[in-house]
Amino acid sequence: MSIISRMKGIQGRGLQFWLPAYVRQLVTPKEQAPSGIPLHILFCLVDHFEPANRDGGVQTPDERVSAWVERYPHMAGSHRDADGRHPQHSWFYPPHLDHKYLKDLVALCKKGFGEIEMHLHHNHMSPFPDTSESLKAKIMKCIDDYAQYGIFCLPDGSRHFAFIHGDWSLDNACGAEICGVNDEITILKECGCFADFTFPSLGIAQPETINSIYYCKDDPAQPKSYNRGFLLKAGGQPMDELLMIQGIIGLRWASRTHRMRPSIEASNIDKADHPFDARTDYWIKNAIKIAGRPDWCFIKLHTHGGRDIDFDYLLGESADAMYTYLERKYNDGKRYILHYVTAREMFNIAKAAEAGRTGNPGAYRDFVVQPYQYR
Repeated sequence: MSIISRMKGIQGRGLQFWLPAYVRQLVTPKEQAPSGIPLHILFCLVDHFEPANRDGGVQTPDERVSAWVERYPHMAGSHRDADGRHPQHSWFYPPHLDHKYLKDLVALCKKGFGEIEMHLHHNHMSPFPDTSESLKAKIMKCIDDYAQYGIFCLPDGSRHFAFIHGDWSLDNACGAEICGVNDEITILKECGCFADFTFPSLGIAQPETINSIYYCKDDPAQPKSYNRGFLLKAGGQPMDELLMIQGIIGLRWASRTHRMRPSIEASNIDKADHPFDARTDYWIKNAIKIAGRPDWCFIKLHTHGGRDIDFDYLLGESADAMYTYLERKYNDGKRYILHYVTAREMFNIAKAAEAGRTGNPGAYRDFVVQPYQYR
């Protein structure tokens, strides 16, 4: 392979952004939990849910959503964490799709299987870049439309949401064709967003800050303001900035396809990178920790669950095997305690750690942002 080909491969996977930070993390001593204290495993699966994805298989959008309504409760209903909760799925649903499917997702949420959040593609089909004003109008319209189903609606009448950017291009990281707005982080905060769950990403949008939960301060004149930030710490000072909650990124030898070289771990679940026991062990070992609270282990995975080609890994035998393994090995009540959490709940638990809370993180699922009032 030529040097040019190798460089293109590095850039195509975004290695130039995250690999140096990853190497530094490998050689930096990690804070350890006190001896005899169980590790609390916080397991969150966020979904860029687009059932109209044309590359997702052979089923129609109606058939795909029906599969979730029928199959997910059957699979997830047989599993429970230490708190008695089923596996929690966070559907980040884009407003450009048919809103009729929101009723089906709300029904799943009301049965205790997850929550709905915002996934937004904007401007990638337009010859003109979005402005700050047009983006804010799109977000507020999404909030108003979803509020008809109680989504984002809190008991006090306020509205808040978590966010994933379409095509990973948060804060204009990938250019005007798929974003175009340099002050997107400011706009999200103004509209009520409490946390972003977009990353990791294998591409130019990937930040240099990795494997962390951190605040990012927007520079309205520049793109990719989230590239670096301020780590959230137990007992630390809260910041009035957007919180970034990342998934694990790194290298692992455990692989079903690569025998003689490491695989890139980017916290994705799909047909090309599906779960297996050794990979689950990797997630546990490399879970994201908050300084000062090393016994709370944050594992955030992502998927594109609207594609029927991936259903076995989300609704079928492979998903069932993943949860069975988690509950058998990482929920013994002595060394490990397992908690299935939504995106909103993971945010709340991180904020509880920041506020100095200890003990069972499952008690802080609603610490700041209360459950949405689905209807």
